[in-house]
Amino acid sequence: MLKCKEACILLSESQDRRLSMRERLSVVMHLAVCPSCRCYRSQLAFIRRNIKEWQQHGH
Repeated sequence: MLKCKEACILLSESQDRRLSMRERLSVVMHLAVCPSCRCYRSQLAFIRRNIKEWQQHGH
């Protein structure tokens, strides 16, 4: 089982590269039991969406 620090690193890396099957499975298993890391994943998604919106509006 991943520790939170490892899960957060993989969640961050998943923004830039496709995780391996093993990495994805480890993250999914960790997220199933860790509300803090689920919150972190939601925050990453929020930031990514807002950056895309900002870029689309020509800033």
